Amino acid sequence: MPCPDGTEPAVAVLVGLQASGKSSFYEQCLAGRYALVSKDLFPRAARNKQGRQMRLMEAALAAGQSVAVDNTNPSPREWGPLVALGHAHGATVTAYWFPPDIGDSLRRNAEREGRSRVPDVGVRATFARLCKPVLSDGFDAVREVRFDGHGGFEVRDAAADLLPGEC
Repeated sequence: MPCPDGTEPAVAVLVGLQASGKSSFYEQCLAGRYALVSKDLFPRAARNKQGRQMRLMEAALAAGQSVAVDNTNPSPREWGPLVALGHAHGATVTAYWFPPDIGDSLRRNAEREGRSRVPDVGVRATFARLCKPVLSDGFDAVREVRFDGHGGFEVRDAAADLLPGEC
C-alpha cells in the first residue's frame, strides 16, 4: 500500500552499538517521514518485545507508513524478520550501518542518565555479536552513517564496501 503522499513505504533498519548515534540520526534525518519502532520505548518489564515490535511494524506498514526500527539489530537473526516483513508489504528496506567504535560508544553511554544508560557489559556483548549488513541479507540498500564532526551525520552507500560473511 502506498504511503499517504503516494510513495511506496520504506523500512529503515538501524544497525549499530548502543550510543553509536542511531537515535540522534533518526531524530535528525528520518523523523517525520518514518514511524519510529524501538524496543527502548517499551516498558522495561514488557514481555515478548520482539513480537510487539513486529506487530507495530506490521500495523504501520499496513497503514502505508514508512518505518524506522531503532534498535541495535546486531545480526541477521534480528534484522532478517524485519527485512522479510518489509518486503511482504512491498517496502524498500535499507540498512543504516553505524560502524562500531567501542571506545566512543562506551564514553557516550557513560554520559547517559537513568534508563538510557546501558551497562558496559551490554555494549561489549553487542559488539561481540555485531555484524555488517550486506545486500545478500535481503536489504535493497546499505548505507554507512558516521558523525560529520559538526553535530550531524554523513551518509554514504556502503554496499560496495561490504563483503559477505563478515559476521
